[in-house]
Amino acid sequence: MTLTLRYMKVPDIKQVSAIDHLSFEPPWPTDSYNFEINQSTVSHMVVLEERQTQTNGASKPEPIRLWDRINRIFNPEPPIPSNRIVGYGGLWKIADEAHVSTIATHPSSRGNGYGEILLAGMFGKALLLGAEYIVLEVRVSNHVAQGLYNKYGFTRHGVKENYYRSDREDAYDMRVMFSTDVVTQYHTLYNDLKIKRPFTDDYTEVPHPRRGIG
Repeated sequence: MTLTLRYMKVPDIKQVSAIDHLSFEPPWPTDSYNFEINQSTVSHMVVLEERQTQTNGASKPEPIRLWDRINRIFNPEPPIPSNRIVGYGGLWKIADEAHVSTIATHPSSRGNGYGEILLAGMFGKALLLGAEYIVLEVRVSNHVAQGLYNKYGFTRHGVKENYYRSDREDAYDMRVMFSTDVVTQYHTLYNDLKIKRPFTDDYTEVPHPRRGIG
Protein backbone atom coordinates (compact mmCIF):
# COMPACT_ATOMS: atom_id res chain seq x y z
CA MET A 1 0.00 0.00 0.00
CA THR A 2 1.28 3.44 -0.94
CA LEU A 3 -0.01 6.93 -0.22
CA THR A 4 0.02 9.75 -2.74
CA LEU A 5 -0.84 13.38 -2.07
CA ARG A 6 -1.95 15.04 -5.32
CA TYR A 7 -4.24 17.59 -6.90
CA MET A 8 -7.91 16.64 -6.96
CA LYS A 9 -9.32 15.59 -10.35
CA VAL A 10 -12.88 15.43 -11.64
CA PRO A 11 -13.00 11.59 -11.42
CA ASP A 12 -12.23 11.92 -7.68
CA ILE A 13 -15.37 13.92 -6.95
CA LYS A 14 -17.60 10.89 -6.34
CA GLN A 15 -15.32 9.53 -3.60
CA VAL A 16 -14.60 12.99 -2.19
CA SER A 17 -18.31 13.79 -2.00
CA ALA A 18 -18.94 10.52 -0.19
CA ILE A 19 -16.38 11.45 2.48
CA ASP A 20 -17.88 14.94 2.66
CA HIS A 21 -21.35 13.51 3.36
CA LEU A 22 -19.91 11.34 6.13
CA SER A 23 -18.02 14.25 7.68
CA PHE A 24 -20.07 17.43 7.40
CA GLU A 25 -23.64 18.61 7.65
CA PRO A 26 -24.46 20.11 5.29
CA PRO A 27 -21.85 18.82 2.80
CA TRP A 28 -20.67 20.79 -0.19
CA PRO A 29 -22.82 20.42 -3.33
CA THR A 30 -21.14 18.24 -5.93
CA ASP A 31 -21.08 21.15 -8.35
CA SER A 32 -18.88 23.05 -5.91
CA TYR A 33 -16.06 20.57 -6.44
CA ASN A 34 -16.41 20.91 -10.21
CA PHE A 35 -16.14 24.67 -9.84
CA GLU A 36 -13.12 24.49 -7.53
CA ILE A 37 -11.28 22.17 -9.94
CA ASN A 38 -12.31 23.62 -13.30
CA GLN A 39 -13.11 27.30 -12.80
CA SER A 40 -11.82 28.81 -9.57
CA THR A 41 -8.82 31.11 -9.89
CA VAL A 42 -7.81 30.81 -6.23
CA SER A 43 -8.41 27.16 -5.33
CA HIS A 44 -5.91 24.34 -4.85
CA MET A 45 -7.87 21.16 -4.12
CA VAL A 46 -5.99 18.12 -2.85
CA VAL A 47 -6.65 14.43 -2.23
CA LEU A 48 -4.76 11.71 -0.41
CA GLU A 49 -4.93 8.50 -2.41
CA GLU A 50 -4.28 5.04 -1.01
CA ARG A 51 -3.04 2.65 -3.65
CA GLN A 52 -2.97 -1.10 -3.29
CA THR A 53 -1.76 -3.56 -5.91
CA GLN A 54 -2.31 -7.21 -6.59
CA THR A 55 -1.53 -9.38 -9.58
CA ASN A 56 -4.19 -10.58 -11.96
CA GLY A 57 -3.24 -14.16 -11.29
CA ALA A 58 -3.14 -13.91 -7.50
CA SER A 59 -6.44 -15.75 -7.05
CA LYS A 60 -6.22 -18.03 -10.12
CA PRO A 61 -5.28 -21.70 -9.90
CA GLU A 62 -1.90 -22.83 -11.18
CA PRO A 63 -2.03 -23.35 -14.98
CA ILE A 64 -1.92 -26.99 -15.92
CA ARG A 65 -0.25 -26.86 -19.33
CA LEU A 66 3.53 -26.49 -19.38
CA TRP A 67 3.34 -23.85 -22.14
CA ASP A 68 1.00 -21.77 -19.98
CA ARG A 69 3.48 -21.92 -17.12
CA ILE A 70 6.36 -20.83 -19.35
CA ASN A 71 4.29 -18.02 -20.87
CA ARG A 72 3.34 -16.70 -17.41
CA ILE A 73 7.03 -16.53 -16.46
CA PHE A 74 8.05 -14.44 -19.49
CA ASN A 75 4.80 -12.48 -19.82
CA PRO A 76 3.54 -11.78 -16.31
CA GLU A 77 0.19 -10.04 -16.07
CA PRO A 78 0.41 -6.42 -14.92
CA PRO A 79 -0.69 -5.42 -11.43
CA ILE A 80 -4.29 -4.38 -10.93
CA PRO A 81 -4.37 -1.07 -9.06
CA SER A 82 -6.95 -0.58 -6.34
CA ASN A 83 -7.06 3.12 -5.57
CA ARG A 84 -9.11 4.75 -2.85
CA ILE A 85 -9.40 8.38 -1.78
CA VAL A 86 -8.90 8.42 2.00
CA GLY A 87 -8.94 12.19 2.51
CA TYR A 88 -9.19 15.55 0.83
CA GLY A 89 -8.72 19.24 1.42
CA GLY A 90 -9.09 22.64 -0.16
CA LEU A 91 -6.82 25.67 -0.06
CA TRP A 92 -7.69 29.15 -1.30
CA LYS A 93 -4.94 31.69 -1.95
CA ILE A 94 -6.40 35.20 -1.95
CA ALA A 95 -3.99 38.15 -1.84
CA ASP A 96 -1.67 37.54 1.15
CA GLU A 97 -3.97 34.99 2.79
CA ALA A 98 -4.10 31.23 2.43
CA HIS A 99 -7.35 29.75 3.68
CA VAL A 100 -8.01 26.06 4.38
CA SER A 101 -11.55 25.85 2.99
CA THR A 102 -12.13 22.21 3.92
CA ILE A 103 -10.28 19.16 5.19
CA ALA A 104 -11.53 15.66 6.03
CA THR A 105 -10.53 12.02 6.07
CA HIS A 106 -12.74 8.99 5.60
CA PRO A 107 -14.09 7.79 8.97
CA SER A 108 -12.60 4.34 8.40
CA SER A 109 -9.14 5.86 7.90
CA ARG A 110 -9.03 8.25 10.85
CA GLY A 111 -6.32 7.83 13.42
CA ASN A 112 -3.68 7.02 10.77
CA GLY A 113 -2.17 10.48 10.47
CA TYR A 114 -3.82 11.16 7.11
CA GLY A 115 -5.26 14.48 8.26
CA GLU A 116 -1.77 15.67 9.13
CA ILE A 117 -0.50 14.75 5.66
CA LEU A 118 -3.27 16.82 4.09
CA LEU A 119 -2.64 19.76 6.42
CA ALA A 120 1.11 19.63 5.87
CA GLY A 121 0.61 19.58 2.10
CA MET A 122 -1.65 22.62 2.13
CA PHE A 123 0.65 24.42 4.58
CA GLY A 124 3.57 23.89 2.23
CA LYS A 125 1.51 24.90 -0.80
CA ALA A 126 0.58 28.16 0.96
CA LEU A 127 4.26 28.88 1.54
CA LEU A 128 5.10 28.16 -2.09
CA LEU A 129 2.33 30.48 -3.25
CA GLY A 130 3.81 33.33 -1.21
CA ALA A 131 1.08 33.71 1.40
CA GLU A 132 1.93 35.70 4.50
CA TYR A 133 -0.32 33.65 6.76
CA ILE A 134 -2.75 30.72 6.73
CA VAL A 135 -6.16 30.59 8.38
CA LEU A 136 -8.90 28.03 9.03
CA GLU A 137 -12.04 27.49 11.10
CA VAL A 138 -12.59 24.61 13.52
CA ARG A 139 -15.41 23.59 15.82
CA VAL A 140 -14.83 24.69 19.40
CA SER A 141 -15.59 21.09 20.45
CA ASN A 142 -13.10 19.49 18.04
CA HIS A 143 -10.14 19.22 20.38
CA VAL A 144 -8.36 16.58 18.28
CA ALA A 145 -8.19 18.86 15.24
CA GLN A 146 -7.19 21.82 17.39
CA GLY A 147 -4.29 19.78 18.76
CA LEU A 148 -3.05 19.11 15.23
CA TYR A 149 -3.37 22.76 14.26
CA ASN A 150 -1.53 23.87 17.40
CA LYS A 151 1.28 21.52 16.43
CA TYR A 152 1.77 23.52 13.23
CA GLY A 153 1.70 26.86 15.01
CA PHE A 154 -1.95 27.85 14.66
CA THR A 155 -3.40 29.94 17.48
CA ARG A 156 -6.89 31.25 18.15
CA HIS A 157 -7.64 34.69 16.76
CA GLY A 158 -11.30 34.90 17.64
CA VAL A 159 -14.61 33.07 17.70
CA LYS A 160 -17.15 32.94 14.87
CA GLU A 161 -20.49 32.52 16.60
CA ASN A 162 -23.08 30.09 15.18
CA TYR A 163 -20.67 29.28 12.37
CA TYR A 164 -21.92 25.75 11.65
CA ARG A 165 -25.37 25.77 10.10
CA SER A 166 -26.30 22.23 11.19
CA ASP A 167 -26.23 22.89 14.94
CA ARG A 168 -25.17 26.55 15.31
CA GLU A 169 -21.92 25.59 17.04
CA ASP A 170 -19.24 28.27 17.26
CA ALA A 171 -15.94 28.01 15.42
CA TYR A 172 -12.50 29.16 16.39
CA ASP A 173 -10.73 31.35 13.85
CA MET A 174 -7.22 29.87 13.91
CA ARG A 175 -4.25 31.21 11.99
CA VAL A 176 -0.49 31.39 11.88
CA MET A 177 1.86 33.99 10.39
CA PHE A 178 4.69 32.57 8.29
CA SER A 179 7.59 33.78 10.39
CA THR A 180 11.07 32.34 9.95
CA ASP A 181 10.63 30.18 13.06
CA VAL A 182 7.27 28.85 11.87
CA VAL A 183 8.66 27.96 8.44
CA THR A 184 11.68 26.21 9.98
CA GLN A 185 9.42 24.25 12.32
CA TYR A 186 7.16 23.30 9.41
CA HIS A 187 10.01 21.80 7.41
CA THR A 188 11.06 19.77 10.46
CA LEU A 189 7.51 18.49 10.97
CA TYR A 190 7.12 17.71 7.27
CA ASN A 191 10.35 15.72 7.08
CA ASP A 192 9.49 13.82 10.26
CA LEU A 193 6.02 13.07 8.89
CA LYS A 194 7.43 11.57 5.69
CA ILE A 195 9.58 9.25 7.77
CA LYS A 196 6.78 8.28 10.13
CA ARG A 197 4.10 7.93 7.45
CA PRO A 198 5.81 7.66 4.03
CA PHE A 199 3.92 9.22 1.15
CA THR A 200 4.58 10.59 -2.32
CA ASP A 201 3.95 14.32 -2.57
CA ASP A 202 2.66 15.24 -6.02
CA TYR A 203 0.90 18.34 -4.70
CA THR A 204 2.97 20.70 -2.59
CA GLU A 205 5.58 21.69 -5.17
CA VAL A 206 3.66 20.67 -8.28
CA PRO A 207 2.14 23.41 -10.49
CA HIS A 208 -1.62 23.70 -10.67
CA PRO A 209 -2.75 21.31 -13.44
CA ARG A 210 -4.98 23.94 -15.06
CA ARG A 211 -3.37 27.27 -14.20
CA GLY A 212 0.25 26.15 -14.12
CA ILE A 213 1.24 28.11 -11.02
CA GLY A 214 2.40 27.10 -7.58
